[in-house]
Amino acid sequence: MKFASFRIHGVAGYGLVTEEGLRPVPATFAARHPDLKSVLAAGALDAAASAARANPRLPDPAEVVLEAVIPNPGKILCVGVNYLGHIREMGREPPAHPVLFVRFPDTLVGHERPIIRPRVSSQYDFEGELAFIIGRRARYIAREQALDYVAGYACLMDGSLRDFQRQTSQFTAGKNFPASGSFGPHLVTTDEVPDPTALRLETRLNGTVMQRAPTGDMRFGVADLLAHASTITQLEPGDVITTGTPGGVGFARQPPVWLQAGDVLEVEISGLGVLRNRVADEA
Repeated sequence: MKFASFRIHGVAGYGLVTEEGLRPVPATFAARHPDLKSVLAAGALDAAASAARANPRLPDPAEVVLEAVIPNPGKILCVGVNYLGHIREMGREPPAHPVLFVRFPDTLVGHERPIIRPRVSSQYDFEGELAFIIGRRARYIAREQALDYVAGYACLMDGSLRDFQRQTSQFTAGKNFPASGSFGPHLVTTDEVPDPTALRLETRLNGTVMQRAPTGDMRFGVADLLAHASTITQLEPGDVITTGTPGGVGFARQPPVWLQAGDVLEVEISGLGVLRNRVADEA
């Protein structure tokens, strides 16, 4: 199953993505579960799908503005230097433990929404990533059970302001400018992704492939990351964990490649779709 969060004329909603189009859940269901995060908390994904299938599809897709898959996550935990190819290009050694940092919810926009290059930075970089969404409360979870706590997967673009990122030993400053990243287009449930290590990720800039790698190149896989994160904090339904980026980022190229206004960036992961955004300068 595939789910999307959206707005129509400023009104938030969510629904099931089908071959015929996007089918929102009916108002009676949305009154009980107003967003995907609340659906996950109630363990009601199947019920949401059933309710949406019985509802008409949206007649005019042009009126739909896709939001980040989970617009209001309680936590967004991100992983740095996790792909072996990226570790090599950064001249680092494979870490003994996952390298974690956080993003704020307002840093992520949805599919086909502008991503914003801040006026104070000239080093806006791209990082295509696999993200997974927590489906139920998780605390001190063993690696062997970790995938049972995943609700689904999506593409994510972890936009990075490298000049701000390098100001300190922590990544936070370079990762949290508003609308500098994106998340979408859909939440794809785990029944469609039996093995998250068997996917292929590709990032394209204006049609040119910049990153391409199997998710099996990760130093720490989805199960490792969820188990580790659940020892640090209590994970809740709707929380998001990103898994790091492959080699090929703009910062590591000679000369470096920085995102500019008008650029079109696409992150594609097999089975999860294509997340597409155009870069715009901050007003």
